[in-house]
Amino acid sequence: MDIMEMTRELGKALQQDDRYTAYMLAKKANDDDKELQEDIARFEDLRVNLGTAMSAEDPDSDKIKELDTELKSVYKKIMDNPRMMVFSGAQQALEKLVSNMQQIISMCANGEDPDTCQIPEAGCSGSCASCAGCH
Repeated sequence: MDIMEMTRELGKALQQDDRYTAYMLAKKANDDDKELQEDIARFEDLRVNLGTAMSAEDPDSDKIKELDTELKSVYKKIMDNPRMMVFSGAQQALEKLVSNMQQIISMCANGEDPDTCQIPEAGCSGSCASCAGCH
């Protein structure tokens, strides 16, 4: 088995993890929530309209303020939706898993022992060489 085949096997293992399953179930619940999808579409429309209003030659500050207030209101409604809360938690857990996997691969690529390399507990070590990116 070559390294690309092993990577595909790692991908299959990832998709068997409970965090992946939780993420996919939460994503489907969000996708199936008609009201949530309407709120997300409304948010996107408001975001585009606000950007257009802000970049106008003669910006209307009252219109910008009105759009910004409505945008924040819709965003809060989206983020307060119980399904979105579950989705956000599941997404963070999956992202942490994938980040940890990437850190181990990076450490191995830099010569560390695959059996003993450790993922830093949390926070910034100050060394960008061992970092998977700022979040």
